[in-house]
Amino acid sequence: MGKQYKQLTDDLAGFIQRQKIFFVGTAADGGRINVSPKGMDTLRVVTEDRVVWLNLTGSGNETAAHLREDGRITLMFCAFEGDPLILRLYGHAQIFHPRDAEWDSLIPFFPMIPGARQIIDMSIDLVQTSCGYGVPLFEFKADRDQLEEWAERKGPEGIREYWEEKNQLSLDGRPTGIIAE
Repeated sequence: MGKQYKQLTDDLAGFIQRQKIFFVGTAADGGRINVSPKGMDTLRVVTEDRVVWLNLTGSGNETAAHLREDGRITLMFCAFEGDPLILRLYGHAQIFHPRDAEWDSLIPFFPMIPGARQIIDMSIDLVQTSCGYGVPLFEFKADRDQLEEWAERKGPEGIREYWEEKNQLSLDGRPTGIIAE
């Protein structure tokens, strides 16, 4: 059954790299809890206690608002193929935007994807596995291409306008920091 680790093992890091989807959970004090699915080859294991992912433009920006306030984050991975497993990473994260100096050292980890808005840099303080026996089997067909096509059509200026209109505040009215203050 479930086990806890202080850091990722090589086997668990390999499991993460094979996953096509992961889930991000964050919350601000007294606000809504947010859970978001992520994919598109946007996550990298940097060390046994650090992961980074490229956060793409979406209809909201809850993760950024929550991390600015609190920094707590949980990532969850589920085996939808092969042996059952659920893997959770608990820790704290920082957000870096294209305007931040750290962006330049982190962006080489990722393919160029239009609409990239932030890099989330997570320090892991607990790794937990559980059985995953109740997770159904699914077959991966392909990544969707609509988000990239949408971002390409918008172009950099259109993306910035979208951020200004849709990504500056969370559902609870908390600032996300997407536009330089």
